[in-house]
Amino acid sequence: MDGTERKFTSIEICAGAGGQAIGLHRSGFKHLALVEIDSHAKATLDENIKIRDGWEWEREHCDVLEMDVKEFDPFEDLKKSAVLLKVGDLDLLAGGVPCPPFSHAGKQLGEDDERDLFPRMLELVDILRPRAVMIENVRGIRDPKFADYRDSIVAKLQGGKYRGGGGGDIYAEGFGYTVAKWDVLEASDFGVPQLRPRAILVAFRNDVIKDLKYEWPTPTHGDDHVSVAEKLEPSMFGRYKPYLVGAQAKKAQAAYDRWLEKATERDAELAGRGGGIAPTLVGGSKKHGGADLGPSRAKAAWRQLGVSGLGVANDPDVCAEKRTEDRDLFGADGPMLTVLQAALIQGFPAEWEFTGGKTARYRQVGNAFPPPVAEAVGRSIADVLDADRERGASDY
Repeated sequence: MDGTERKFTSIEICAGAGGQAIGLHRSGFKHLALVEIDSHAKATLDENIKIRDGWEWEREHCDVLEMDVKEFDPFEDLKKSAVLLKVGDLDLLAGGVPCPPFSHAGKQLGEDDERDLFPRMLELVDILRPRAVMIENVRGIRDPKFADYRDSIVAKLQGGKYRGGGGGDIYAEGFGYTVAKWDVLEASDFGVPQLRPRAILVAFRNDVIKDLKYEWPTPTHGDDHVSVAEKLEPSMFGRYKPYLVGAQAKKAQAAYDRWLEKATERDAELAGRGGGIAPTLVGGSKKHGGADLGPSRAKAAWRQLGVSGLGVANDPDVCAEKRTEDRDLFGADGPMLTVLQAALIQGFPAEWEFTGGKTARYRQVGNAFPPPVAEAVGRSIADVLDADRERGASDY
């Protein structure tokens, strides 16, 4: 392995459109597999791995698998990197398991929700015996009502008692891991212009962590949050620019100025208290309608930022072709966001491309884990793996 290759190996389940994969890639992990059930998201991963600079290793070694993670067999399904995968040799098993079982926006059925994939994640931990584990979910998993369920997950990883569904204590032997941290990180603390708290579990195999200390990521932005106005101004101006000449010039200039003034004023109004950041983007489900920017409260917050949350705008070329500028740019509540702009709000790099129709692309964005947060957690994990590798003490 030469010095230009990534330092650590990872397998990621529920990979979506690559938000977590981007962040982990930036923090030193090379992906052996990305597992995702949605065909559009899988196509997005394929396309970006194929064309992005810096992803050459993944082009040769990473299997992007479209499948239900409950059917994923790493030792059968990995083809490109099969020779690199041995029990105990994987550095990181990561995944953003489905949020609806624990989301405040849903029924919070927890372990009774068929979409709960924590059990499958734990099975894969036992099968693969990775050096480190990272699980991402919504803040709701930290609610008091899920305390027993969280205890059961911790006990299965590191051993101990937890209260079963019948109220009695159950003892788990554990898989030989230490849960180093299970807490909430706020995306806006890491340069993402959005209110997006995520609950992250980080665990290490006992022979890896030993006497090493794990350091939880420190916010990179603190009170100095990146605002929607700052993040979107270049792309918003680019959308209005073709209309700043000709018959609609006056209307376009007024609409752009109105958006910028409103977004900037909101940023100033909330200075030191989060700035003019966006409410949480939501991807919704395939069962419910088209794409918009969330429930009524979220739409009201977007209005304060000069943005209409009633839908998602067409891409600029489609807008010009279909003449949808009155809806997309000149509406009374302000412009609607394009998919690219939603991706910028989510922390994706501008060059990351999403496949599928507008609604499918927006859902990939709305359901993503912000790359800057994944990168921060990835670096904190890599620090421990680095220290363990240096002392040469993690032979499995």
